[in-house]
Amino acid sequence: MRVYVSVGSNVERKRHIRSCIRALREHFGALIVSTVYQTEAVGFVGNDFYNLVVGFDTGLDVQAVAARLRKIEDAHGRRRDVPRFSARTLDLDLLIYGDLVLREGGVQVPRDEITRYAFVLCPLAEVAGDGRHPVLGVSFGELWQRFALPGQRPRPVSFEF
Repeated sequence: MRVYVSVGSNVERKRHIRSCIRALREHFGALIVSTVYQTEAVGFVGNDFYNLVVGFDTGLDVQAVAARLRKIEDAHGRRRDVPRFSARTLDLDLLIYGDLVLREGGVQVPRDEITRYAFVLCPLAEVAGDGRHPVLGVSFGELWQRFALPGQRPRPVSFEF
């Protein structure tokens, strides 16, 4: 199954993103990795985030993938006792799991954030532009072309893994 995951950090961004990519490779193998983008914090005042999207193929079921992502977050000091919109060492969101549409057991695919936030849609369109949103039936590339929320423009950053 082809999976896409949003990766974000605004606390020791470079260290956590690099470590996250290593961990994702260890757990899931070869990755498709988008450009890293810098974006302003959304929903709170804080340091800018680095955001990207990674894709990989897996034979694991959706709940097992979500559990591994949570373990990677936890290993990077992710706190779950703070407000939803707050600083993060690492934020991993399972965006797409093939064409599955699911909302159960704490897992939601496709994630609503795909169509709400440029920092998710821009890198997703980069690595999966021809892929189709499982509910809307529109390609991620087309969704990005239509995206029109002012002030949400991710800026690519030079980043070495």
